[in-house]
Amino acid sequence: MSKKSPRTKEEQRHYNMSRISSNNTTIETHFRKALWHEGIRYRKNDKRLPGKPDIAITKYRIAVFCDGEFWHGKDWKVKKDKIQNNRDYWIEKIERNMTRDNEIDKRLHSMGWIVLRFWGSEIKKELPLCVLEVKDAILQAQIDSCDAPEKIDHIGE
Repeated sequence: MSKKSPRTKEEQRHYNMSRISSNNTTIETHFRKALWHEGIRYRKNDKRLPGKPDIAITKYRIAVFCDGEFWHGKDWKVKKDKIQNNRDYWIEKIERNMTRDNEIDKRLHSMGWIVLRFWGSEIKKELPLCVLEVKDAILQAQIDSCDAPEKIDHIGE
């Protein structure tokens, strides 16, 4: 027995939106595969961390988020005016998401984590550059974790 398809535009939109996945999206999968190919090991959606980062490179304390443009407010000042249907709901929801993203970033930073956020379009169009940014963050974490230079004894002092 097949499920009836929605009849109205609103029902169809509700049905479509309910099918959007929050993790293991195509952009996340492509990004993770590229990182794995580079030898970078990670955890997916680590529940121990604020915001459950899409990718957590625990060895270097790097949290990576793959953000969808609509849900996380890319070019929000421009796009906000273009929302036509259910404006109050969507504006409040997206602005709440943006606020939460900032709070999560602050919490992770206070825990000593590096936070990287990538837009879905960046990952699709410039995946090698996104991977390079992660590799640069790993290099920076390695440099930061090195011990301070040993004191040099000056002869004759």
